[in-house]
Amino acid sequence: MGEAALRERFVALVHENPVNRELLQRLPELGVEDCWVVAGCLFGTVWNALSDRPLTENIRDYDIFYFDPETSYEAEDAVIRRGEALFGDLEVEIEIRNQARVPLWYEQRFGVPYPPISESRTGIERFVVAGTCCGISSEGEVHAPYGFADMFDGILRWNPMNPTPHQFDYKCETYRARWPWLRVEKEPAATPAS
Repeated sequence: MGEAALRERFVALVHENPVNRELLQRLPELGVEDCWVVAGCLFGTVWNALSDRPLTENIRDYDIFYFDPETSYEAEDAVIRRGEALFGDLEVEIEIRNQARVPLWYEQRFGVPYPPISESRTGIERFVVAGTCCGISSEGEVHAPYGFADMFDGILRWNPMNPTPHQFDYKCETYRARWPWLRVEKEPAATPAS
């Protein structure tokens, strides 16, 4: 299947997951800019479909990225609280993060600095496993800098854009515990073209 067909299949599966569908529908009501549903709730949906499992199974949380140059804790907390009110009836864990704030806490949590960014797409490009770098906006825009082949083939490769290669093995273990058919490749992914 070609990249365009994989992208189309990805979008269709994301919308078949009822939680993703609701999140994307309600996302504009959160009232933030550069807002995306990202990561595990997307690739996990695909891996569940490929495993013939319920689409919401083994998805630990639903991540939302947005970008706001106002990096105070209070501003992000206000968005998180709006999200709790907006999405609370979905009865899933939702993690909302202002990507402009990530460089402020990342080094303390992961032991390495996180270069400043100017948009959510850059945050999506930095997940530790290349084939999991994906996001979708409420307008239907898709960002997957490494494409969809690894995701659909179940290949886990280190993303050279991620500042924490020491986290790669741990991430792969957590994914393989839920989807044992995934394969780890030790060669890093090629850096995507800008």
